[in-house]
Amino acid sequence: MSDFSYLPDRAPPASEFGLWCWLRRNLFASPLHVCLTLLALYLLYRILPPLFLWAVWHADLRGTTAADCQSGGACWVFIKMRLAQFLYGFYPEAERWRVWLLFLGIVPATFAALWRGRGRARLWALVFTLFILPPLSWFLLRGGVLGLPPVRSNQWGGMMLTLVVASAGLVFALPLGILLALGRTSNLPVLRACCTVFIELWRGVPLVTVLFMANVMLPLFLPPHIHVDNLLRALIGVALFASAYMAEVVRGGLQAIPRGQYEAADSLGLGYAAKMRLVILPQALTTVIPGITNTFVGLFKDTTLVSIIGLYDFLGIVHSAGQDPAWLGHSMEGYAFCALVYFLLCYGMSHTSYRIERHFTPERP
Repeated sequence: MSDFSYLPDRAPPASEFGLWCWLRRNLFASPLHVCLTLLALYLLYRILPPLFLWAVWHADLRGTTAADCQSGGACWVFIKMRLAQFLYGFYPEAERWRVWLLFLGIVPATFAALWRGRGRARLWALVFTLFILPPLSWFLLRGGVLGLPPVRSNQWGGMMLTLVVASAGLVFALPLGILLALGRTSNLPVLRACCTVFIELWRGVPLVTVLFMANVMLPLFLPPHIHVDNLLRALIGVALFASAYMAEVVRGGLQAIPRGQYEAADSLGLGYAAKMRLVILPQALTTVIPGITNTFVGLFKDTTLVSIIGLYDFLGIVHSAGQDPAWLGHSMEGYAFCALVYFLLCYGMSHTSYRIERHFTPERP
């Protein structure tokens, strides 16, 4: 029988273990920490109680018009009555099942196949995502084929339009960014120069300029009989803009790989394509998952800029609804709702990327 006489007869003192120890180490470790903690508590006291009273305690949830909001708190009736418009824009109500089919059926199933698939199944899922899903989504939402009633792109709006623009950027930015990064690090001078010029050109102009050029200037260079949809031009501009930033993120990952990995792949007799696909890119992409996520989150929030070319995304349509004379004075509720939705979606993307990073990063000894 083991002898446990060397173990202490009592628990460690509270000064070394427990809640007080955590507070002393993290919040009151020094006079400066004490001042900062007290300042933070004072700010929370000044902000949280009034916010709770406005958003919850005195909020109005029942009614159908602005006249039903008389308590002085948040008028969530505004959100309730305009929620469908915030989600779909001016998309016809009878055709909204297409949106649900796409974003709650096809897209989740595709990414689940990419995440859980193995071998050939993952390859087919990747091919479907890159080459079949984009045109399928376009024709499903736009209609005009297979008996679906046509819905013009100027009727799209709200969160649906935001997800369409962001999804197009996400789907095309990563593969294009990988190709541009490989081209910029290539030993072929012409290819390296072309990729460098492309990246620096697109990174050197703001997204507002890209959208303005795609909407106003591009038609001037096309023949009169060729018309490219306004939304499609915006999607192409966003995808190319995001791919330039993604290329630099991936290039950072390629440069972080030790030279020995390249030499080991060469010693195995692997060609360039096999070396990149089997050895280099898996390590590089795993290394830059936080940077990729940061680019995706920034792109998702930058979709609000499409309002300058007449497209009513989520924020744009919330702003327009707040200018309705029937709801004047209640735009604050719309902006608060918009900020909450953006926060939840961006936090969801960040949390998902963290899980992906933990899944692909090997445990350190």
